[in-house]
Amino acid sequence: MILRSKNITKADVEMGLLNTFDMLEELLAQNQFELLPPNEEKKEIRLVYLMNDAVESFLVFKEAKMTGFYEEGYEGSVDATLKRDKDRYILAVLCGDSMVTIFFQRLEFEYMLYDYGEIGHFWVRGYEYLRQLEYKIAILQDKWKYLGDTYCTEREQWLVKLAGFPPLSYGCYPSAPKKYIVPKEHLWVPDEEGIKVLEEIAAEAEDMSLVHSLKTYRKYASECVSNPVLARVMAKWIAVKLHRKSHAKTIDILMRKFRHAGAVYPKRKYDEASMEKYKLIMDAARKRKMELKREGRETVILREEPFITARDSIEFHVYLMIWREGRLNRMVDIETFALPGDDSVAHQVEQR
Repeated sequence: MILRSKNITKADVEMGLLNTFDMLEELLAQNQFELLPPNEEKKEIRLVYLMNDAVESFLVFKEAKMTGFYEEGYEGSVDATLKRDKDRYILAVLCGDSMVTIFFQRLEFEYMLYDYGEIGHFWVRGYEYLRQLEYKIAILQDKWKYLGDTYCTEREQWLVKLAGFPPLSYGCYPSAPKKYIVPKEHLWVPDEEGIKVLEEIAAEAEDMSLVHSLKTYRKYASECVSNPVLARVMAKWIAVKLHRKSHAKTIDILMRKFRHAGAVYPKRKYDEASMEKYKLIMDAARKRKMELKREGRETVILREEPFITARDSIEFHVYLMIWREGRLNRMVDIETFALPGDDSVAHQVEQR
């Protein structure tokens, strides 16, 4: 936990410093302390604030220098103290047995917002298109929770209400393996506003059967608060409907709304050599998409890409999500395009 110094003054508040200090305190209270390598030329040190496909954001220590030992990749409890010493601040952070101290004059917030509407991760098999929706709802919720309305469009502020819609949560369609999921309190309790969002989309699709089911779900929403069995059963009941062929138009409209929500932001741009390689992969996927279209098969192109500022282990992939309909359910096949090392694109077909 970070301890505020009594030397942080009213002038600091007027300069907007208290807001960034609140953000710093929030991170440390969650035992989050991930630093990027210092920029010694600019005398800046970046602390990761929120990183996902929609946002890359940092708290930036200005006119900063660091002493002690920073253990990269540390996971565990974090203890920190902050004090004011004349014209600078001193942040001391204890991570296990390691202590790092940052001396700085200002703490600023830096962020980049990116297009996430066509991002896809295929970590879990089965009804992958619904898992993509669960993922986008989750990252949009994080964006709204950590950055607020100011950094979200009106469309995003409306869509994020689906975070309170359990049938599209990790309880029904997790996008990531269980070991990576952070448990959510009251997972199965629906929020009426979240149900209303999908009601509106179902009405737009003229899917009156689903509208009726959602109205029933909303009718029992308050009872779900005190009846966890009912809450889970109702959520699963609606979740099954979402992969039925009869409700495909509703899901298509919801997917399109997320694509449009992300499209108002720029795509990530990498160095020239990387962009040329990524273009080869995308061109191969688009060519395959046209082949499938001539065969009468509908597809959606999604991409997986690394961060810009803090490169992670994710490599650039392009996926074709190919619609396949069974007797009752709507499913997809996945084809993957990647560049394994040379200039030839690897094309992998998966039957799921």
